[in-house]
Amino acid sequence: MALNILKLCVGADSVEDLLQWQAQHRGHWPAGTAEHITRMWPKRAAEVLDGGSLYWVIKGQVLARQRILGLEPRQGSDGISRCALVLDVEVIRTEAAARRPFQGWRYLEPSESPRDLPKGRALETALPASLAQALAEIGLH
Repeated sequence: MALNILKLCVGADSVEDLLQWQAQHRGHWPAGTAEHITRMWPKRAAEVLDGGSLYWVIKGQVLARQRILGLEPRQGSDGISRCALVLDVEVIRTEAAARRPFQGWRYLEPSESPRDLPKGRALETALPASLAQALAEIGLH
């Protein structure tokens, strides 16, 4: 069964910022892919590669996801080995789901993953983080 990864999208204020950053770096990756480098290799790699996605937390809310196509070793300029999450270039917007800050990444079970937004709702503006968080705390979002 697929297992997802949850990651903070540091430095992005919106899904558009993520899209723009990936577009600027597209020449560094094979066609149809994007990459995100992380320090740790998933111990549950087989589950992640069985249809999992990387869910992006932007300004305290899960707002988008990208399918994980592969995991590749990368070595930084500092000589430290890292893991490249090889992602589908398509960014799929999700229902907003509030998340508190955390370091690194976390596994995200499919049952806990926000649903994809229908295509017609993909450009809707997310709720303010404080409102989304308040609704989540009382079980309404």
